[in-house]
Amino acid sequence: MTITSQTAIQYIKGVGPHRAELFQNLGITLAGDLLEYFPRGYDFQPDLMRTGELYVNCTATIIGEVITIDVNRRSKPPRVDITVEDADGKFQLSWFNAGYIKDKLIPGDIISAWGKVNSYRNKLQMTNPAWLKVENIDEYLSNYGSVQCRYPATAELASNEISRTIRRCLPDLLNQVEEYYPANYRQDRKLPTRKEALQWIHQPEDQEQADQARRSLVYDELLQMQLAVAMRKARNKYSLPACALPSSDEIDRRIRRLLPFTLTGAQDRVINEIVADLATSEPMNRLLQGDVGSGKTVVALYALLLTIANRKQAAIMAPTEILAVQHYNEIQKYLTDSQVKITLLKGGTSGTARKQLLDEISNGQIDIVVGTQALLQQDVNFNELGLVIIDEQHKFGVKQREAFRSKATAPHYLVMTATPIPRTLAMTVFGDLDVSIIDELPPGRKPVETRWVRNDRLPEAYSGLRRLVKQGRQAYFVYPRIEQEEIDTEDPWLNPAQQLKAAVDEHRHLQQDIFPELNVGLLHGQMPAEEKKQVMADFVSGKINILVSTVVIEVGVNVPNATVMIIEHADRYGLAQLHQLRGRIGRGAQQSYCLLFGNPRSEEGRARLEIMTRTNDGFKIAEEDLKLRGPGEFFGTSQHGMPGMKIADLTRDFDLLNMARRDAQSLIKDDPHLTNPDFSALKRDMLQRYSQCLGLIDIS
Repeated sequence: MTITSQTAIQYIKGVGPHRAELFQNLGITLAGDLLEYFPRGYDFQPDLMRTGELYVNCTATIIGEVITIDVNRRSKPPRVDITVEDADGKFQLSWFNAGYIKDKLIPGDIISAWGKVNSYRNKLQMTNPAWLKVENIDEYLSNYGSVQCRYPATAELASNEISRTIRRCLPDLLNQVEEYYPANYRQDRKLPTRKEALQWIHQPEDQEQADQARRSLVYDELLQMQLAVAMRKARNKYSLPACALPSSDEIDRRIRRLLPFTLTGAQDRVINEIVADLATSEPMNRLLQGDVGSGKTVVALYALLLTIANRKQAAIMAPTEILAVQHYNEIQKYLTDSQVKITLLKGGTSGTARKQLLDEISNGQIDIVVGTQALLQQDVNFNELGLVIIDEQHKFGVKQREAFRSKATAPHYLVMTATPIPRTLAMTVFGDLDVSIIDELPPGRKPVETRWVRNDRLPEAYSGLRRLVKQGRQAYFVYPRIEQEEIDTEDPWLNPAQQLKAAVDEHRHLQQDIFPELNVGLLHGQMPAEEKKQVMADFVSGKINILVSTVVIEVGVNVPNATVMIIEHADRYGLAQLHQLRGRIGRGAQQSYCLLFGNPRSEEGRARLEIMTRTNDGFKIAEEDLKLRGPGEFFGTSQHGMPGMKIADLTRDFDLLNMARRDAQSLIKDDPHLTNPDFSALKRDMLQRYSQCLGLIDIS
């Protein structure tokens, strides 16, 4: 039977219905999926030798039958000894800290092991060799070469089983591979053919060939993504026009008159970039990055007022109602002496009040509408929508942006984030946007002093906080969960002493036992919206001295008088989240303090806390976060909708990403729909992968 890329995985020899389910758990449903299920490493095996040919310090591969398996738990460290036998006799293999091996093998199994031979008590043995279980010795010997591929595996589906299945399919699948590039394009970039690259990645002769294959396949993957992004950007540019919103010296003076302070140089630079975009009928698609407290809202306000000056409407969409209310209140404060009409559209607004509000929006009586995703509901119709501002862009996706497009014209888009985005992600997830960065804090702001504190020093923190509150300051306490969960007290990893603290219980403890003379408030995501709103209003007004919260305060909450934040179990949070939380303080002229309490069990947890104490620079933190977590976890695919990378690693492949970006922009500039038949296979695979998430279904 000839295997095609569309052959169901269960019909491949040796797979069957049960193993097919295990493959499907790895995302492999068709034979073609195997081609892009890439190894995570290689073992280039030494020569195959019989045990009687071995000698001290030689490196060899042996094959033998498992005779005995002994686990020595008293050894330090614990050791597993396996005796194997071939035609020449018996031989010992030993592993330290590898107890899992006893569950993988039983006497009678055939295994292959390779490594360096040493001597122990005058007997030859291998210590910690690489190994694999041999299901079919004849097949193994006939395919024996210099390399064993290590594929990402599971407890039920071992790497060698995956490797065996791929070997069976590879010849047929490679014969069906189509080339992505014309010969001169490949040669200029020193790329092998796609067929060669796929063969070398699964069957390299040496590490150099494997590296060549990886470079080529990484480039393919990054180019597809950059082509999709460039196509989307070109489509937005040449599809629906936007209303030009020109500025003038008079408009600029009128806007700045409403601002009670002088803008920073960075704010002025970004405003100039936005003004230039809005002046044309080409829809603006701009990402505004600014660290917490850098003044993005004022830049957004300038863009809003420029839109209103051109007699068009504007909308602001925030990810939470708390943040939407804050935007509404802050903008309304600036507009006190103006005739601009602003409203807040909330999901809870209903009945006659909602109908009247929607009528005013559709009739053009409202200039600025602030809301959450309630703005995307079908009955919300604008009269002439000129500008959409989306705050915390990484909480939304491409589809939310698309939803605002109207019948005849497209609005301009300004999307903002206080989550600094590493360069690599800015070029991928947000690659269809032009980028502006506010890299300067307003004058008078002092960097937040951050300390990683031992848990036993919490009483000292209480005393210091009490002194600051008596001086008129306010504080946050942040916890990782809302309420305590039932735990298994038999499990030593989850004993009560180590249990995560929760906001509800700690609020009660802090109010009754620690700060009875103060007003301690509570805020979390399961509270009713009106109750959350009231708590925040009381905290802003100073009625609440200490606010106990979960990460619901992570984004946007602005209380300049709050100068202390205590985060318990801080090692449980990601770097970006810790930075966002810390950004809630340090927003006034007073010195602020962030105390990180945590006892990390992992090196990564320790690294996160150390990084937080070293820098307040959000962009440095973002780069470190990307290194620790990887791009797939930085935002989460559910938030930005982009497929994960199969082989590219944005933390190590930045040069290839730059190369792919330049090539994609050049190709789409000359051929916006990539109609050149030399690239037809590349385009087909790119559209299959990215058309849904980037709205490219209409490009053919």
